[in-house]
Amino acid sequence: MHMISVIIPCFNEEEALPVYYEAMTKVMEQMDMAEFELLFVDDGSTDRTLGILKSLNKRDERCRYLSFSRNFGKEAAIYAGLGNAKGDYVAIMDVDLQDPPSLLPKMYEILENEEYDSVATKRSTRTGEPKIRSFLSESFYKFINRISKTEIVNGARDYRLMKRKMVDAVLEMSEYNRFSKGIFQWVGFRTKWLEYENVERAAGETKWSMRKLFLYSLEGITGFSVAPLSLASIAGVLFCLISFLMIVVIVVRTLIWGDPVSGWPSLVCIIFMVGGIQLFCTGIVGQYLSKTYLETKHRPIFMLKDSSDDKDGGEL
Repeated sequence: MHMISVIIPCFNEEEALPVYYEAMTKVMEQMDMAEFELLFVDDGSTDRTLGILKSLNKRDERCRYLSFSRNFGKEAAIYAGLGNAKGDYVAIMDVDLQDPPSLLPKMYEILENEEYDSVATKRSTRTGEPKIRSFLSESFYKFINRISKTEIVNGARDYRLMKRKMVDAVLEMSEYNRFSKGIFQWVGFRTKWLEYENVERAAGETKWSMRKLFLYSLEGITGFSVAPLSLASIAGVLFCLISFLMIVVIVVRTLIWGDPVSGWPSLVCIIFMVGGIQLFCTGIVGQYLSKTYLETKHRPIFMLKDSSDDKDGGEL
């Protein structure tokens, strides 16, 4: 009998955890052809999340937990879960039930009977989501797919079920700056996509602010494309050519008409424009340098404070 490990990242989810466990229990009872482990990853929660996870662990031996020493982010939680999962199949699922557990039986059936290594999900609609967020998300996917060789599927969720060989491949990608949607696509393997309509949160509040989403999008762009660096280089060459042409024009004009003092407002505007473009290009280079700097430090992706397996904690 195969084991399915379900990785559930949690950050201040005391309201959602009981609802999720009840829904997931029904699915596990339905899927009696497989064994389960629910691996909850507490990402440094400040509410009662860890206490609830400990209670679930005592009540149900299928529930395991990892607890970080602080908030390292969802990407670190996913990586920790993948590294500690024991199953032949591994799923990633949000605790807020925006990833419907009811899809899991169908995902498992596909991997068992068809030649796929992974079954992933994507939203077919964004019903209930603020229009500005939907617009920015759509724009991000269009932009990154234009500049990156790795296709990032529009509307893709982290919710997926993978075979062990794909999980091992993802774990080989031990980079500090992580963007899972890109990593899953970069490692390859045959993936079948299932669509479903957007589901509202079952309980609690979202932790993804516009600022966090913007920073996360930068991780994706800098992690899977060097096009911004090429843009900065092209801008530099272009302005060198424009400067050379302007020098020629000024010299010719001076030789023909003399050197009247004029054009100071336009000159100031040009200086500000060129200065702004230089700072913009410097910022692009700085983004890539900062990512490189963090990678070379070889810091752990996360630090464990507590777990259901090892009370002494650890690191990776």
